[in-house]
Amino acid sequence: MPAHSAGTTTRSESRDSGTGFMTVGRRKFLGYLVAAPTLVVVADIGRQAAWGGAQASAAALPSPPQTPEVYEFVDAYRDACRPTNPLLAVEVKEDGRVAFALPRSDNGQGIITSFAMVIAEEMGIDPSDVDVTLADARPELMFNQLTGGSSSTYSLYTPVRVAAAIAKGALLDAAAAQLGQEKRLLETAGLTIVDTAGRAIPFGELSRLAAVPVTTAAEVVLKDREEFTVLGKSRGKSDALAMVTGAKKFAMDLMPEDALPTVICRAPDLNGFPDGGPSNLDEVRNMPGITDVAPIGNGIAVRARTFGQAIDGVNALQVNWNPGTVAGQSDEDIVEGLRRAELPLVTPPIPGKTLEQELVHFSRNGSALETNCAIVSVKDGKAEVWAPAKSPISGQKIAAEKLGLAQNDVTFHVIPGGGSFGRRLFNDNIQEAAEAAKAIGKPVKLMWDRANDCRQGRVKPLCVTRVRAVVTDDAVASFELRYSGVNMEVDEGLTDVLTSQLIKAPGGNLGVSETFWEISVHTPYNFGVNTRAMVETNYGFNTGSTRNVYGPDTCTARELMIDRIAERLSKDPVDFRTEFVKTDRLRKVIERAANEADWGKSMPEGTAQGIGVHQEYKCATACVVEIDARPETVNRNIRSARTGPRVTKVTFVVDPGLLLNPLGFEAQVQGGINDGIANAMTAGLHLVDGSFVEASWDNYFYTRQWNTPPEVNVILIEDSEYPEPGGAGEVSVAATMSAVVNAFRRATGIEPEYTPVLHKEPFPEGFTQYPTSPPIPASPTNGLEFTF
Repeated sequence: MPAHSAGTTTRSESRDSGTGFMTVGRRKFLGYLVAAPTLVVVADIGRQAAWGGAQASAAALPSPPQTPEVYEFVDAYRDACRPTNPLLAVEVKEDGRVAFALPRSDNGQGIITSFAMVIAEEMGIDPSDVDVTLADARPELMFNQLTGGSSSTYSLYTPVRVAAAIAKGALLDAAAAQLGQEKRLLETAGLTIVDTAGRAIPFGELSRLAAVPVTTAAEVVLKDREEFTVLGKSRGKSDALAMVTGAKKFAMDLMPEDALPTVICRAPDLNGFPDGGPSNLDEVRNMPGITDVAPIGNGIAVRARTFGQAIDGVNALQVNWNPGTVAGQSDEDIVEGLRRAELPLVTPPIPGKTLEQELVHFSRNGSALETNCAIVSVKDGKAEVWAPAKSPISGQKIAAEKLGLAQNDVTFHVIPGGGSFGRRLFNDNIQEAAEAAKAIGKPVKLMWDRANDCRQGRVKPLCVTRVRAVVTDDAVASFELRYSGVNMEVDEGLTDVLTSQLIKAPGGNLGVSETFWEISVHTPYNFGVNTRAMVETNYGFNTGSTRNVYGPDTCTARELMIDRIAERLSKDPVDFRTEFVKTDRLRKVIERAANEADWGKSMPEGTAQGIGVHQEYKCATACVVEIDARPETVNRNIRSARTGPRVTKVTFVVDPGLLLNPLGFEAQVQGGINDGIANAMTAGLHLVDGSFVEASWDNYFYTRQWNTPPEVNVILIEDSEYPEPGGAGEVSVAATMSAVVNAFRRATGIEPEYTPVLHKEPFPEGFTQYPTSPPIPASPTNGLEFTF
């Protein structure tokens, strides 16, 4: 029997004058027992929750609230999901196990484990007895099958709880009837219901008895937070052992019949395309293992018995290429164009009172451990797709269009992915695999090579931020932020979500990028006249978010300026923030981070602390880092490595709201910390003459072992007054990035002009730029020479 949810029937709310939070009393929820042979339950929930109230110090000039302080992206997404929440089902199977097809994509963030815990909590069972799988694409879910923006837990937490609680209630009703006992005297024990005499009935038997022939409404009261025995306790990922032993199946581990390895020959320029077919087509088709060679939209597809043979075929092709979309251009050309497009600042500069800064934020690669990949098989007018995808309904639609099929003739299986960082929101892999399967007429197992994942894949777009602040003797009279960027592409699925909410958003009927900006970027300080505005220009790049959209760059611009303002007013950076920050919730995490990190302690010359603060995804965060910029650290000798100053300690404090799985949340924070360090220090792409220099992980300078801080302390506020779970996936990137840039400035005395701050340093000795011909660089064969 499955279970669903339908609406709030009673509600008791009051505003606590001390915290500013909306407190929600014990509530009843309405759901449905769905007509089915076994127990199925679904749920639908009304609007809940509120942000903390604003507080201003005596000196601060209050700023009016900005949109994200009352309604941010996760709110918009949750609202878009509400109409289809009743289609989500928790089911008790005939064997007694509980099942849930999760309409989200797990790419390592651990939501499979989290939702097993949520269901187990309400049903009184162990999470190991809950089977959470990833749902196939379901077009009827509309907006409710999209993963991104750290929204999964926030949007699904209550609907899934309601469905699970109703399922348990139905099992108890069935057991009470069978045992002749009052329902209140029964309880769960494993996958059974037991009475006071010790008599037990298995869930599987009760599931058949609890099934209903006609969908029926049911009310339920959810557990209070104080009653939790599963949620709030740390639990490792349910698939962790399978990951490290190789038992976990990713897309490329699957072996559908006749789906052979397929690789695309790509242009040397970004978004270049073939000028006619290969001149040696027949020769390549006759190479060992090659089964098919066919042109597709942006390149030439080569299908073979093995990936090695497919790569050999790609590298043997002789193709003339048309120029790409940024042919002949380099980073500085793009930067100058963005400067010309910048929106004007409103407040005129006042001599002696105005501070102004510009930061250039270079493109960053979001390439995951698992490169772009997909399997497409077409038989008898029906197609199947297997791929890691965060927008599978959009992917299903794209596959159908490319294959010339109706959307309902395409079955799209969502496979757990090996990382995402915004990449899986786009279905480039699905489009290419479908094009190849159509052109070749056979099943394909398509995988991108690592070099072109970096050269041709989606990147965080290059942007320029400008901040102007007018500072009085003891306050900030105005604070203006401008963002000029290469167009941030948004997948069709996310576009649909945002456009569905445009008319409801406080900003009114804005465009998609402007809407995302409006509901995600804000300045959480009382700085008088406070404006922010953005403009984007399409330069023909392949772009997307890379673990947070606008937050890291705009937060870094803001927090760097705040350090400068504090200096102008002769105030300590922490004291200044606690004085001018708008909410007590943020003030508390700033103070806690400063205390835990021993802020202001004596440090050797060439080292320093830095702080960054951010509020997004219903979380409040503060990060304090220590950096070592002394010559012996900067110049440490590591083969072919970007070294430079090293972050030696990170203290990260987050108020996560309702904390479901502390271990899982901490893991996400740790990953985001390393992203923040990379963004601030070393990880940037260099566009030269129409293509990116970097072409693999070994020459893209992400945070490596020699740059990872030896000491990382993550502090989760476990008694948060915020009543709902915040998002973990991207929460730590922005505050960390800004803290590192501030620490770098204090340790070196260098005023940052761009991020990463080492972007314009010469490439390290031993750096090798991979050639674009052949398109796929040969794999190294000398690795053992460098082992320890």
